[in-house]
Amino acid sequence: MKTKQKKKVARRLPARPFRKSKKAISSKRNKHKNKQQRKVQKKVMTATATPTRQLPIPPHFDPKTVGTVRRVDYNGLEPVALKWRQQHRIPVASQDDRHVTLLIVDAQNTFCIPGFELYVGGQSGTGAVDDNRRLCEFIYRNLGIITQIAPTMDTHATMQIFHRTFFVNAQGDHPVPIVDPVPVTSATLRSGQWKVNPEIAWSLSEDKSKAAVAKTYNGLQQHAIHYCATLEKEGKFGLTIWPYHAMLGGIGHALVSAVEEAGYFHSMARASMMWPEIKGNKVLTENYSILRPEVLIGHGGNAIAQKNTKFIRTLLRSHRVIIAGQAKSHCVAWTIADLLSEIKAQDPELAKKVYLLEDCTSPVAVPNPAGGFFVDFTADADKAFARFASEGMHLVKSTDPVENWDGFMG
Repeated sequence: MKTKQKKKVARRLPARPFRKSKKAISSKRNKHKNKQQRKVQKKVMTATATPTRQLPIPPHFDPKTVGTVRRVDYNGLEPVALKWRQQHRIPVASQDDRHVTLLIVDAQNTFCIPGFELYVGGQSGTGAVDDNRRLCEFIYRNLGIITQIAPTMDTHATMQIFHRTFFVNAQGDHPVPIVDPVPVTSATLRSGQWKVNPEIAWSLSEDKSKAAVAKTYNGLQQHAIHYCATLEKEGKFGLTIWPYHAMLGGIGHALVSAVEEAGYFHSMARASMMWPEIKGNKVLTENYSILRPEVLIGHGGNAIAQKNTKFIRTLLRSHRVIIAGQAKSHCVAWTIADLLSEIKAQDPELAKKVYLLEDCTSPVAVPNPAGGFFVDFTADADKAFARFASEGMHLVKSTDPVENWDGFMG
């Protein structure tokens, strides 16, 4: 007889609570954090702003520092700009129905900081500093209106046709910048009062053999006469010998810190990259205007420079173009004149979309310690701006709301 065995029942232990690993917990937290960030980003991206709304000036801007050189804190400023975008419901630039370009001409230390090489003080002596303070304030107040900021940068090296080392006289002296009593002209070059400095030919010759360097020198001498004659024939300013300035790689070449900071803040707040336009780096021609050098063709019929056709298209396609910078009598005036020529060739009515910030630009006026000025281009600058206005462009103040500018919101 078989005995009935008791079935053994496995004893169940109480279930242990499941514990997530630290890695899993961290991953979940990061997912939640990223989800929240995406929500905030989506809210920021879809924010809308009234186009004419004037914004307050951010607390980080200190007008007292406009005339100084300092480091812009890019990494610290980025989150501030993004928060400012969200706080004031500023749309990203891609949502703009109208493209408004702010063209800032040569707002560089070399022109805008007292004590630098070609400081544009105007007749007041504080011209460029005051101009840039107003310009920065204009940018901050109109972050939601300005679609894109395009700064130009004068960019030079030592041995260029407008620097003193390029020419020499029989005594071995170089021209005195700006005020030499004997200007460099086609006549003074033909007479031998000035000639191209033989010492620069080696640097400007691709082939360093003696024969090639000699050939380069003869070509430079012919080009200098051709260049000055071309300027004279076209009724432009004669060749001006300038002090060394805006030297590539030097501190004078950099944008004014406060202007760069305002442009960077705009870039972050509006997701619109500020991309500088370079000019003045061609050895054989001056380049006041960002749109084209003074002379395009050399003495042998060869091209020595080209028009900036890409940027010309950018400006012509913009619904509104606002222009400021230095100097009113030279690089600003030349740029506007070239833009006007392009406009007239396409449609003269387009001049009405250009707005010139009269209180954000000053003319060249070189003071004489004995009193008055060695040279003063104030009258020339005012005359040029009057001509631009007669062609349909608008002379405006940065301190006036843009909705009060004639036709700006139309």
